[in-house]
Amino acid sequence: MERVFTTIANRVAHLAGLPPTFAICVLIVVVWAASGPIFGFSDTWQLVINTGTTIVTFLMVFLIQNTQNRDGAAVQAKLDELIRVSRAHNRFIGIEHLTESEVEEIRDKCERAAKRHDRQIAEMAAKKAVSGKKTSKDDRKIADAAAKKTVAAKDGSKKKAAA
Repeated sequence: MERVFTTIANRVAHLAGLPPTFAICVLIVVVWAASGPIFGFSDTWQLVINTGTTIVTFLMVFLIQNTQNRDGAAVQAKLDELIRVSRAHNRFIGIEHLTESEVEEIRDKCERAAKRHDRQIAEMAAKKAVSGKKTSKDDRKIADAAAKKTVAAKDGSKKKAAA
């Protein structure tokens, strides 16, 4: 049953996103609207489009949610595998199951660590410049990027505080 539903959900989700599907839906609405004078814009005439769109919307919500759930789970599994095989921290595997506040706390820690790293790179480049050691183009690019990130982070935190 699950395999059949997944196959149907994938096929419908694919078809629903195609331009011809949109064109057919527009055509249906145009034909319905043009038929209004023929049916005297009756309650039944209005009920036809309302019922049809409600049923399609109701069913599509479940199909789209199913597709999104599977896509999200697949992306998480891929990211988890990349984390597992890399030098990244394994503690990030499965964080999608945490509460929103727990994820926010982890994100804040990561942002602070990135800012510290950027400052360290900028400081190292500045020390090289002060000591008279020749800095490479790459060192200058890294220092410039770190400085820009620091400015952007400060601007972002100001915007966050204002909100």
